[in-house]
Amino acid sequence: MKMKNFALATTALVGVLMTAGAAFAQSTGSQANEVENVVITAAGARAVGGQIVETLPKSRASVDAEFLATQSSGQNVFQSLNLLPGVSFTNNDPYGSSGGNLRLRGFDGNRVSVTFDGVPLNDTGNYAIYPNQMLDPELISRASVNLGTTDVDSPTASATGGTINYVTRKPANEFGGVATASIGENNYRRAFLVLDSGAFGPWGTKAFIAGSYQKYDKWKGPGSLEKKQFNARILQDIGDRGDFVSLAVNYNENRNNNIRSLTLADFRNFGKNYDFDAVCKPAAVGGVVVPGNCSNYYGRQVNPSNTGSVRGSALFHLTDNVRLTVDPSFQYVLADGGSQLGTISEGDGRVRGTAGVAKDLNGDGDTLDTVAFFAPSVTNTRRYSVTSSLIWDINDQHRIRVAYTGDYGRHRQTGEYTTLDAQGNTTNVFGGKDGHGAKVLTSDGSFLRARDRFSIAQLNQAAAEYRGKFMDSRLTVNLGVRAPFFKRELNQFCYTQNASSLAGVVSGFSVTCTTQVPNAAAADGSVTFGTSATKFIKPWSATVKYDKVLPNAGASYDLGSAGSVYVSYAEGFSSPRTDNLYTATLVNGVGTPADTRPETTKTYDIGYRYSNPKFMATAALWKTDYANRIVQSYDPDLGISIDRNVGDVKAYGLDTQAAWALEEYLTVSASFSYNKSEIQQNLINGAAAGNVIPLKGKQIVETPKYTFGGRVDWDVTDALHLGVQGKFTGDRFSTDVNDEVAPHYTVWDLELRYNLPFAKSTYAQLNVNNLFDETYFGSISSRTNALPIAGVTGTGAPTYYIGSPRTVQFTLRTEF
Repeated sequence: MKMKNFALATTALVGVLMTAGAAFAQSTGSQANEVENVVITAAGARAVGGQIVETLPKSRASVDAEFLATQSSGQNVFQSLNLLPGVSFTNNDPYGSSGGNLRLRGFDGNRVSVTFDGVPLNDTGNYAIYPNQMLDPELISRASVNLGTTDVDSPTASATGGTINYVTRKPANEFGGVATASIGENNYRRAFLVLDSGAFGPWGTKAFIAGSYQKYDKWKGPGSLEKKQFNARILQDIGDRGDFVSLAVNYNENRNNNIRSLTLADFRNFGKNYDFDAVCKPAAVGGVVVPGNCSNYYGRQVNPSNTGSVRGSALFHLTDNVRLTVDPSFQYVLADGGSQLGTISEGDGRVRGTAGVAKDLNGDGDTLDTVAFFAPSVTNTRRYSVTSSLIWDINDQHRIRVAYTGDYGRHRQTGEYTTLDAQGNTTNVFGGKDGHGAKVLTSDGSFLRARDRFSIAQLNQAAAEYRGKFMDSRLTVNLGVRAPFFKRELNQFCYTQNASSLAGVVSGFSVTCTTQVPNAAAADGSVTFGTSATKFIKPWSATVKYDKVLPNAGASYDLGSAGSVYVSYAEGFSSPRTDNLYTATLVNGVGTPADTRPETTKTYDIGYRYSNPKFMATAALWKTDYANRIVQSYDPDLGISIDRNVGDVKAYGLDTQAAWALEEYLTVSASFSYNKSEIQQNLINGAAAGNVIPLKGKQIVETPKYTFGGRVDWDVTDALHLGVQGKFTGDRFSTDVNDEVAPHYTVWDLELRYNLPFAKSTYAQLNVNNLFDETYFGSISSRTNALPIAGVTGTGAPTYYIGSPRTVQFTLRTEF
């Protein structure tokens, strides 16, 4: 029993060490290309210093299944990555279903490619990642982070900051299963079950099926969070050379009430528990109270999502030294991007439409009212992807790999109105979306909508890589190139409003969706409605293209005596997201996407690693040069993410990590990161002279300069295991001009596990998150400035999700 506990602790410890070329990279091609570069012995004592043969010259950090099992049951995988160097994740609730904010060496999550068995998970439109939709942690065999670089076949047009990938575990060889049941504070309850078929049939086919259900109350304010997930995988090994075919499916459903984020003034005036109202308190429009007009009501603040995927993977030896890998996939997404309240007069032009008459929308017999509706920003995506590699082992020292990635996403963004019930709740969380809620019809039979556009995102990417070993295999050289060709087809079905008020220039993000016939077009091609002087761009379509050749190179050298060094260089780019491109201008009378430039990066790493059976350590110095650095933040009032281009940025830092087995029963690990960034120039705000935003020399928002993480694992007895981990996060600026700061904080977590003396691998586990009940600002929605700047229009106060208080969870797990 003692050695079993030791294996758990030390394997978890090894799992959080930074490696180069850890197995289970992104796609089947990356796994096949790298699997021989990592050898981790299975036994516990040897797992501390297990032999890690590192030849890929890049910084990578990983956690494994044993480490994930020490965390809270059902926790999202990004929170479990938070102890790794270079990673800073802020969770919006203690159990992980409210989402959170990821930073990787200062890049926000939208600039990090996240993949699931090699399948891209970043939104096709805005590149966002959604932590609450990730795979159940019990089914993840390993999660890895590439710091500052991508793999050669990374299926992305947005990754300038690195990649995160996690891999589904394989079906077991024997029949059996795992069941867990958890309870906790905030009325938390969760159940998880996985059943393995074991090998069956004439070819030894293996499969598993799994499901989970989770529900709990918000840690503050009214409302709850509910999650259902289903997974299955079937695997067929072919021959004795590692060939296989596999098919996996995933379905995830979230029904969450939002947690309110606070400004600094909110926090000072109302405290951390300030949240949405428990009942609808209607507000007035034009001096008249409108029933249901209560945007601060928790029942209106919903965040639903239905997501699913079908993922194939295959590996075939075409000859003894040539392998082919193919990973096809399909993804489906239906989700709200913001839960907005829509109020509209019964005589509004959008209601009158082509009929030109008002309509009684609330059924009171007149057309004199303003009526409230639910108008969520709904995104519906169907995405088809394939990643394939051809790997040629020329001999034991030289290998060539070529890869292709195709990614095609149909991205429909709508905002159909639907009705409210008597209490002010929406009658359908997806509004009037086809097949869901009832639409609100206008006088001419069309329907009210706040957004209506359709986009296609298409990526075709070619890549090639050479790997060579020299000097008796002590020197490994990697040379690669990735060439993404990205295209967006844009279709705006609404009128884009003039937000600038500049004569002859029409620009802005606001839209009005109507069938009303506009006035005759002006000389510049813009149109107006009725007696209003506000200019609009007519509905428009366009296609934009971006491409870039991205080289990468590196070398690692085995110094002997358990030490090695490596250097690497990689270029990255991120094409503009959909929302930016729909901010149109009028060119020759036609709506034209804004001239938005891609973000590009050049990243340099130099690192050292050391490992022996008792001690392992890593250190990496890095430098990144940005052009057109994009900063993104979420506006909870608008329900959209907002981008800001802060120009060129130079950043550098240090990532370190170490693990030490002091005794057979005691292990310690720690990580430290330093991140320094500096914006290179001021920005001009508007056309007027002197309207300068003083950004030069400022630090990038939301990025702590210092982070420190550590964990201790102690086998107190043969049956009792104690784990304690902590993470210090330094001060983070919440504005581009650095005039408001989120103070540093430290959060400690505790895990206590007791192995029960019956059944197979059965234990009880206690997890305490935020052990010392620290109050802190977690996720930040940053802004340009918080304090007034002469000549510069303010952008509003930054908002913060307050870190959740101490929370206790209890789990029973059994294997059979």
